[in-house]
Amino acid sequence: MRAHSVRLLRAAVLLAVTVASVTTAAAEPPRADGVRTGTLVRTDHGLIRGAAHGSYVTFDGIPYAAPPTGRLRWQEPAPAPTWRGVRDATAPAPRCVQMPMPGMEGVSGSEDCLYLNVTVPSARPPAGERRPVLVWLHGGAFLGGSGGDYGAERLAVRGDTLVVTVNYRLGVFGYFGHRALGSAPPFGLADQQAALRWVRANAERFGGDPGAVTLFGESAGALSVCAHLTSPRAAGLFQRAVLQSGSCLMSFPPGALGPGTPAYEPFATEHDVQDSGARAARQLGCAANDDARVLACLREQSTEHLATTQLMQSFNRPAFGNSLLPTAPGESLASGRFHRVPLLQGTNHDEMRMFVGQSLTAYPLRTEEDYHARLDDTFGPAGAAVASHYPAARYPTPALAWSAALTDRSLACTTLQAAREIATKAPRIPLYGYEFNDPDAPVLTGLPTHADLPYGAAHGFELPYLFSSVPTQQPLTEAQGTLSDRMIDYWASFAHTGNPNTPGAPRWPVLRTTGPVLSLAPGPGAIHASDAYDAHHCAFWHGAHTAVGPGLSPS
Repeated sequence: MRAHSVRLLRAAVLLAVTVASVTTAAAEPPRADGVRTGTLVRTDHGLIRGAAHGSYVTFDGIPYAAPPTGRLRWQEPAPAPTWRGVRDATAPAPRCVQMPMPGMEGVSGSEDCLYLNVTVPSARPPAGERRPVLVWLHGGAFLGGSGGDYGAERLAVRGDTLVVTVNYRLGVFGYFGHRALGSAPPFGLADQQAALRWVRANAERFGGDPGAVTLFGESAGALSVCAHLTSPRAAGLFQRAVLQSGSCLMSFPPGALGPGTPAYEPFATEHDVQDSGARAARQLGCAANDDARVLACLREQSTEHLATTQLMQSFNRPAFGNSLLPTAPGESLASGRFHRVPLLQGTNHDEMRMFVGQSLTAYPLRTEEDYHARLDDTFGPAGAAVASHYPAARYPTPALAWSAALTDRSLACTTLQAAREIATKAPRIPLYGYEFNDPDAPVLTGLPTHADLPYGAAHGFELPYLFSSVPTQQPLTEAQGTLSDRMIDYWASFAHTGNPNTPGAPRWPVLRTTGPVLSLAPGPGAIHASDAYDAHHCAFWHGAHTAVGPGLSPS
């Protein structure tokens, strides 16, 4: 992906996490206050002391692997060192190195970043019972974000669950490849599996059930969940999975991020990643013929020298063709090579308005002619067919028409196609689909305002309904708060049983090859089964016009 298009992708996908990180860091009170009896836990590496917050307790900054620095840079995560005495666990550890946030200069984060956070209700579970565990993988285009950005107390307390949020290596530190490294796995994904092994070893110490782990994530986090679903090395590490706004088949067509920008596929061949690594090594002056010397030279580079915009953006796609990801996750799904665990997956009704909103100033869509030019740029000869399904006259503005076509092509229908593959290859797997569809969802802090593009239920806009610390431009209304409660109940019920249905709530139907999904919106009767396949024109995208929907033809 060329640097310009990656900048646009990063600006759009990272907004929900990078802006949240700045705001949360400034607004959260120190967590060291209020420590009381009951916050001391002995992990398999030593004692930790967390912080009590009334109805819940947090244990932050727990190391799950050794710092990946020095000779451990670009190696699989090594075991964390043990410690004596009591380790303070009252504040999140540094985030993993990422590119500077908007308006900031210099490197953000640290290479010493492989830590996780645990949130658990203060009340102990009944004797002999253990709580299910939810393990959260944050989004951010594999370039940004942090587990510490997500306040999980409502999922823990209302859902009666143990919630773990995870840091993992990003950018060049997490997805670099070079022939000197051999057939190395994507290090960021290997970190996530190391965190899952920590959960298996330690969940019971916090009152959790290591045999009832739900892996869930959004955007790049959902793509990570997809990778682990198809990774032989993840067998037994989780028992259920939730994918929010990302599937094994997600992709962007050319031009989606602006005229002339290339297509985006979230996973890359090992060969392509190693070629990029060889070019990067030459640029860094590490061009010796001996692989050992090249690798030593690369590991001698400073963090600041590696954490450049160009290098970080060059390595944000996990490689397949290694022991962790033998084949592309989409191919594994299509061939039935995935773990048989209950699945819950879905998208937001207006996903791509986030991306279009980020690029609209640079690439305005003012007229119907602008819209048709964009269709031709992206879909070529098939642009007219797309226009017939998304006529400009049907939408209030050309920007909304363009966003609708991209949402359906890139996320809504690719996710439903992934469900079709799962339902076909493993019809006995409990499978549930949803669509977050609040047209007035609070806008995430930092997004630009466009009169011709209301954001609706855009990418990432469901996050404030599940986590308390995602900043928005408006608070949730009473009706939206009720929807938030309902969503937490559904997610928690799925973690407890593998079925999201809960007493007193609208019934969530099982997802078949084309639907239905559960539409999630505020207000009386607004949560109901919905035919998302028809609403998003998926028969068109999956049908004869495969040129406009690569990878979406029926199995």
